[in-house]
Amino acid sequence: MKYIEDWLVQYDMSATWAGYLANIIMILLIGIICIIANFITKKVVIRVISHYVKRNKFTWDDILLERKVFHKLSHIVPAIIIIVFATTTTFFSGYNEIIERGAIIYIIMAGLMVIFSLLNAINDIYQTFEIAKLRPIKGYLQVANIIVIIVGVVLVISILVGESPFILLSGIGALSAVILLIFKDSILGLVAGIQLAANDMVRVGDWIEMPKYGADGDIIDISLVTVKVQNWDKTITTIPSYALVSDSFINWRGMQDAGGRRIMRSLFIDKSSITFLSKDMIESLKSIHYLSEYLLEKEEEIEAYNTRHDINDSNTVNRRSLTNIGVFRAYIQKYLEHHPQIKQDMTLMVRQLAPTEHGLPLEIYAFTNDIRWHIYEGIQSDIFDHLFAVAPEFGIRLFQNPSGNDFRNLT
Repeated sequence: MKYIEDWLVQYDMSATWAGYLANIIMILLIGIICIIANFITKKVVIRVISHYVKRNKFTWDDILLERKVFHKLSHIVPAIIIIVFATTTTFFSGYNEIIERGAIIYIIMAGLMVIFSLLNAINDIYQTFEIAKLRPIKGYLQVANIIVIIVGVVLVISILVGESPFILLSGIGALSAVILLIFKDSILGLVAGIQLAANDMVRVGDWIEMPKYGADGDIIDISLVTVKVQNWDKTITTIPSYALVSDSFINWRGMQDAGGRRIMRSLFIDKSSITFLSKDMIESLKSIHYLSEYLLEKEEEIEAYNTRHDINDSNTVNRRSLTNIGVFRAYIQKYLEHHPQIKQDMTLMVRQLAPTEHGLPLEIYAFTNDIRWHIYEGIQSDIFDHLFAVAPEFGIRLFQNPSGNDFRNLT
């Protein structure tokens, strides 16, 4: 500084103006040094680091590069240079302390940005592992972000007021009620996130159904405060994390893990069409591939029973006989057992439910071997298409309420 002033005085400049101009030149010089240092850091050092990162076989350092962790570190360099000038020269005489504090605050803010980017990079790196679907850590990293922000704010305030940060931290205890109120959702979300992870209640990719919040789709993100669900119509529903602990919901993961999707649907049989089978009807049904062996076995069993108990054929009430509903139920069972898209190692049955005003429900309970929605619906529709068409072959009428066409036929 003194050298610049003396140099300007040699050119017949007054000492006052030489002092002002020397200050301006010194400020420009420091600014140029900061710009050059920042340029060297970003264009040279960062480029060297990027070259090394892209050439090695590791992927985690690529994520650090994508999150600009190294780029944000470069912002600290100019502040360090300003601190060096402020502490080692008398140029900023009278303002050294203010400039030094400002530079330190800038370094703290830049450090916070670096930490945020680093935490995001850690989450991205963790997402590359399979365990990330079972144990997401995004909520915990968001808690770490909150803690980092609080520490940063305390440090900045302590620098501005010139007090120890521990004195400020001791005062936060008195504001605990206010802090709890401000961070209520975050605290509830943290506790809920720990419970969700510990009990393995939900994972990213799970299909959940929560009618209270209009959610029916796949979980795409689990954070500290919210869980995002992409519904089947591609809309996004946001659910508070603690709601998954306090309220009930359906998780279809069990179905997905089992590899079978349930069919539970009924055919409603007109009760007036249920009757005993005649011999001619039995002979006709023997031509059906799935029933031929069954009917032969049943005929022998019924004949042996009637003979053993000396029951003649004159009264159908006294003797055992085949019914069309029983044979139809046996046919459906055999049909499903031979169906290539029905999972045979899971529950498979055809049963009667209690009769209703809509007829006799004949329920099919089975599992498809493909859990994809559109495939599942196709399999289910094909099965019932076939059963609707084949029911009249057994003398069975399916129930439906009278339509306008029925009334027109009556007239």
